Amino acid sequence: MSTFLSRALTPSDPLTTSTTREVMLGTPGKTPAGRSYRYARAGAVALSPGQLCVAATVVANHQNLACAAAAVGAYDVTVTLGATAATADQYQDGFLVINDVDGEGIAYRITGHPAAASSGSLVVRLAQPIEVALTANSEACLQMNPYDDVVISVTDQADMPVGIPNITVAIDAYFWLQTGGPCSAWADETITAGQALTTGTGVAGQVEALDAAGEPQVGIAIQAGVDTEYRMVCLTLDPG
Repeated sequence: MSTFLSRALTPSDPLTTSTTREVMLGTPGKTPAGRSYRYARAGAVALSPGQLCVAATVVANHQNLACAAAAVGAYDVTVTLGATAATADQYQDGFLVINDVDGEGIAYRITGHPAAASSGSLVVRLAQPIEVALTANSEACLQMNPYDDVVISVTDQADMPVGIPNITVAIDAYFWLQTGGPCSAWADETITAGQALTTGTGVAGQVEALDAAGEPQVGIAIQAGVDTEYRMVCLTLDPG
């Protein structure tokens, strides 16, 4: 599996963005004050400071794909897409997950791939060699890096929360997304200090009290807060 080397961030690093990728998506970073971050890229909508972001939606037609046979030690794997095309490097820094039959249970990081048409063959290049041989019976899923193409959360709580930006981030820009430690967050309701928090169900990008089984925890309230205002929370989305 791939190794993500942690970066020591200056306090100003999370306040800058770039149009070019500087490090691997998902690279962890931490400021001297102990705030944790992951290197990320915004999706097709600009992001706002203090508003919760989630991972990109999984492409249904890029799951449970037929694989061509691949020997142990191979770095290239060919899969047959469903009825959705893939753009060049759409899954760069993401993963090829062998989900069934021969080779199942292993996820390989993808370094890049060309574009491929709907229902066409896609050759993905891996960062590490195949550990268990794949056969024509193997099935695979293509999964974007969770920090690629991130978007503001929606209110159905059906997505993976990934963090909160500290600044406005333009469409497709690269930035440091806060995942742990003290952070300003937008409240969806009255919040009590010490409450566990989850994705808000009233307004996109907000957080609210975690009050039902199965809701994803995003943090813990540091301050008491009122609906629609920003308050300090301790994000708990990153174990680092």
